[in-house]
Amino acid sequence: MTMELNYAYCSDKYQYTMGKSFYDTGRSQETAIFNLFYRKAPENNNWAVVSGTAEVIEMVQNLGKMPAEFYEKFLPGEEYKDFRKFLSTMKFTGNIYAMREGEIAFPNQPIVTIEGPLIEAQVLETPMLCIMNHQMAVATKASRVCRATNRPVSEFGSRRAHGPWAATYGAKAAIIAGCASSSNILTGVMNGVPSTGTMAHSFVTSYGSSVEGEHQAFCDYIRTHRGENLILLIDTYDTLKCGVLNAIRAFRENGIDDSYPYGYGIRLDSGDLAYLSVKVREILDAHGLKGCKIFATNSLDEYLITDLERQGAKIDSYGVGDAIATSKAAPCFGNVYKLVQIKGEPVLKRSEDTIKLINPGFQITYRIIKDDKFKVDVTCIRGDATSRKIEAGETFTVYDEQDRYKYKTFEPGTYTFRKLQHQVIRGGEDISEKHSLLEKKAFFNDTLAHFDPSERRLINPHYYKVDISEEMREVKLGILERINKQIRDFTID
Repeated sequence: MTMELNYAYCSDKYQYTMGKSFYDTGRSQETAIFNLFYRKAPENNNWAVVSGTAEVIEMVQNLGKMPAEFYEKFLPGEEYKDFRKFLSTMKFTGNIYAMREGEIAFPNQPIVTIEGPLIEAQVLETPMLCIMNHQMAVATKASRVCRATNRPVSEFGSRRAHGPWAATYGAKAAIIAGCASSSNILTGVMNGVPSTGTMAHSFVTSYGSSVEGEHQAFCDYIRTHRGENLILLIDTYDTLKCGVLNAIRAFRENGIDDSYPYGYGIRLDSGDLAYLSVKVREILDAHGLKGCKIFATNSLDEYLITDLERQGAKIDSYGVGDAIATSKAAPCFGNVYKLVQIKGEPVLKRSEDTIKLINPGFQITYRIIKDDKFKVDVTCIRGDATSRKIEAGETFTVYDEQDRYKYKTFEPGTYTFRKLQHQVIRGGEDISEKHSLLEKKAFFNDTLAHFDPSERRLINPHYYKVDISEEMREVKLGILERINKQIRDFTID
C-alpha cells in the first residue's frame, strides 16, 4: 500500500512511545508548553534568520489525516490497538505562537511556542525541528553571503541540495534572507516569483567543440530569447581568447548593445575570477559594451566574494550554489524543542553543560526600539511585571544575566517595542497572517536595517544585547535551587 507523504509523521518513534505512556496513564490532555529555539548561531554569527513557520503551520494542520492502517505500520500489536485508534483521529487542538518568516532571532528566544495537550504538542517535535532546522540553516547562510556584497546574489543550488524538498524550500529561505532570485522553478511557481537561468556548458558544446560552434550557440540563444535578459556563458573553451570575443560578435550581429532594454551580460564560471573579470571588463568596454554585465559563479561563498571585491574584481552579480543550498560550512542548525511548562508550572532541564540550561515558563519576547534602532531584546514570562511595564510604556530595567553590574534602564516616552511572537494557530485553526515571499524578504531587509552595522558584520560582530526579565530569572533560579537541594539530599537504601 502506498502511503501519502504527510510530513506531520516525518517523526521519531520515541515521540509515539512517549505518547502511549501519556495516553495509558491519563496524562495525554495535560496542558503543556514547548519552545522551539536555538542556543548558538552557526559560524559565530550574531543571529539567525527565521524561515519555515509557514510549512510548520501546514504540517500541524495535517496531523490526524492518515488512515487507521497507517499506524499499524509502526505501532503493531494488540497492546497498541486503543492507542492507534486514538491517533487516527488526533488532531492538534491547541495554540501556536511564532516569529514571522524573515525575523531575526537570537539564541534562547522562542521562535515557535506550542501550547496544547501534552501528547499533541509532543509528537510535533521532530517534524517541526526538521522543517525549521533546514530552512533556518539555509536562510542564515544566505544572509551571510548576501551581506558580503552590495551586488545581487542569485541562489542556484538545487542540484546539490539534499533532495527535492530541501531544494524547493531552501530556495525560498534563501530569497527571504537576501538572495535576489533563485533558479528553482518550483519555488518560483509556488511563490509567484520568476525563476532565473540562462545556459550551461552543454548548450555550447551541443554545437560541436569548436570556436565557431560557440559563436553559433550564442547567436541562436540571442535569437530565441530576444526580449529577455541575455547572459552568455563564455568560459567553455577560453574566456579571453575566444569566449568574450564570440559574445561581442554575437551581440553585435544581433543588434544587442547598451540600448537593449532587458539587460545583457556574460557569465564567468571558472578560472581566476578577479583577474578574468577585470580583463573581460576592459575588452567589453573597448568594444563599446559598457552596459554589458559580468555575472560570476564557481563554488562561491561569503568569504570568496569578500576576497574578490577586495581584489577589485569587476563583477556585477553573483550566483551561489551549494554554499547556500546545503549551508555547506554549517549544515546542521541547532534548533531544539523543550518543555517549559506543564499544567501551569514552569519547568526546565538542568544540565552539566551551562549552555543547555533553558529558560522556563510561557514566554514572549519584546524588541525595544529607540531612535529608530533596535537596542535590546528582553524575553519575559507572559504577564510578568517587566512584560506589563513594557506594554504600558513605563520605566523598566534589564540586567545582564551573567553580570549583574551590566544593566540598562529605559524611561517612559524614550522607547517603543514590538512583540516577536504572534499567534498563528488558535484552537487548532490557522489564523496566521499571510505574506508573499517578496513581503517576507522586504520584512527581513527592513529588520536588518534597524540593527547597528557593527551587529551586521560577518567577522567578529558586536553582540546585540539579549536578556530575560528579572521575574523569569527568579523563577529559573528558584527551580534550580529546589532541584539542587533535592539532588544533595537524595539517597537510596
